[in-house]
Amino acid sequence: MQPIKLGVLGLGRAFTLMIPTLSKDPRIELVACFDTNAGASAAFSKAFGGTAHNSTDALCADPNVEWIYVATPHQLHEEHVRLAARHGKHALVEKPMALTLSECERMRETCEKAGTQLIVGHSHSFNAPVLRARSIIESGRFGRVRMIQAMNFTDFLYRPRRPEELDTTKGGGVVFSQAAHQIDIVRLLAGGEVASVYARTGEWDRQRPTEGAYTAILNFHSGAFASVTYNGYGFFDTDTWMDGIGEMGWPKNTDTHRLTREKYLSTQDEIAEARRKANRNFGGPDYVPDLRGTPTAFQHFGPVIACCEQADLRLTPYGVEIHDIHGVHLDALPPQVVQRSEVVDEMWSVARDGAAPTHSGAWSLATMEVCLAILESSKKGSAIILEHQAAVPAIRR
Repeated sequence: MQPIKLGVLGLGRAFTLMIPTLSKDPRIELVACFDTNAGASAAFSKAFGGTAHNSTDALCADPNVEWIYVATPHQLHEEHVRLAARHGKHALVEKPMALTLSECERMRETCEKAGTQLIVGHSHSFNAPVLRARSIIESGRFGRVRMIQAMNFTDFLYRPRRPEELDTTKGGGVVFSQAAHQIDIVRLLAGGEVASVYARTGEWDRQRPTEGAYTAILNFHSGAFASVTYNGYGFFDTDTWMDGIGEMGWPKNTDTHRLTREKYLSTQDEIAEARRKANRNFGGPDYVPDLRGTPTAFQHFGPVIACCEQADLRLTPYGVEIHDIHGVHLDALPPQVVQRSEVVDEMWSVARDGAAPTHSGAWSLATMEVCLAILESSKKGSAIILEHQAAVPAIRR
């Protein structure tokens, strides 16, 4: 079958991180782009041979484009997905799906009316160890999932940020930017349908006036419950509990968090900080192509343990570590050929095999409902009952 002809809308950080996947997987052909940074668009055309368009409309109208990867800022996701659908283009949109449930619903409705597909990601629930754990759980081999513990301590808040990334009302902070990863994972493992959320969030730095941490208890209709914690303030690093493997699947410098804060403290103002972020992205003067090949480990989002009735499943960068009556053994996964190829696996199954997406509009709207409930619960000091949840789709075989 012919590769998926992909147009890229937004050449910022998300696209920069996805380059090793989209440029190396033979199932994808990068054919066009648009970005407000003309230099980045020109670099795209030079690197991949695709058309650099001069507007969002022109990209969406391009007859050579089959799918559009929407990698624009969070607040633009609804507008750009709906525009793509009106031009008959399928969309892979970065998480978070949008900033409100009404925006998510309009995105779904527009795609359904246009007959176009919508996949939301990348989130870390695409990761092969997560999918393997879900397969083990679905098999019934160890009984039902009863409890899940997920935790991640990072330096997220002190990496270079644009001003809106530190403004919750504009989609900033760790709940909008990071919680979708964690919520997608625990929903996939526990059946999908969350009944209620009780949460607290932390805003501990006046210079970074947005949520930098949260803890939430999720109760599922299945009877399972999950504890999810994220801290982006850059001190402790949970990657030390992941065999020293960082989020992207590579061995990590144990001094990373200190260096992140050091660079932040040396930045003069928010304009200089935004410039530093832009400069390291694709097409920027500080951009360095990732030439390391394929990682020997899989991506992850911190320690995750799923407690079943007859075993505990620990997700690792190499597979699923099973703790049961027989002891401890690793259900290892074969090495990747292309980094993050699981994202293309889902796109391909939808585009070429006619499968329904796992990370569909309905699934991702439900994840956003949980994320918004974390913010609401912390503000009100009470549990939030959810109403728009979706069950886990059947696993692609």
